[in-house]
Amino acid sequence: MVAYLAAKALGPENLLLLLLPYQSSDRNNLEDARDVVLRLKTPSYEIDVTPQIDAYFSANPTDDRLAFGNKIARERMSILFDFSQREKAMVLGTSNKTELLLGYGTWYGDMASSLNPLGDLYKTQVFQLAEALGVSEAVRAKAPSADLWPGQTDEGEMGLTYAEADKILYLLVDRRMTPEEVAEEGYPSSLVQKICAMVKRNQFKRQLPVIAKLSHRTVEKDFLYPRDWGV
Repeated sequence: MVAYLAAKALGPENLLLLLLPYQSSDRNNLEDARDVVLRLKTPSYEIDVTPQIDAYFSANPTDDRLAFGNKIARERMSILFDFSQREKAMVLGTSNKTELLLGYGTWYGDMASSLNPLGDLYKTQVFQLAEALGVSEAVRAKAPSADLWPGQTDEGEMGLTYAEADKILYLLVDRRMTPEEVAEEGYPSSLVQKICAMVKRNQFKRQLPVIAKLSHRTVEKDFLYPRDWGV
């Protein structure tokens, strides 16, 4: 989706796509990614991240599937930012508003970017934009997945659908309704409370690390004025 948007805005020749599969990645996802490269006619690199991931976990084994997935996401992001420096380019983020609000993403992994064009679009709006931009049916029909382990899907991991989440988040965030008011609209109170808890629990992912305030001009607390420096 972001590749199509960037190619349209900047021209495919100004876009570099990185395909970063792990050994357990769904082969169909890799083939679809290759198809995007061919359709958009963009420069690309394909780098298998298996060696460095396996080397790390050989020395530091874990049975925590989430920790394993987070490591893969952060390894991919480190490669993206390495290429960013090499190519003097910006890393484009792919996190949408639903994911950012629910905290569904890896901190300093797939949530890290230089510019995020989808951050103010709910997931269901991203689906609509993808269709408008001509993203292939094969890609649009996929169940959303970070592909961090076999069979993993976003909705299965979160325990709710994007359609449910977006409707409730819109009322809570954009309409600024209370959880009680949202429940009165006909949504299950338990689901509303679950979504509220996810938003609150993941607030830390939407801000810079907390700084211990020692001076009267602390970065991100008092020093908030780029205009002071002509930015």
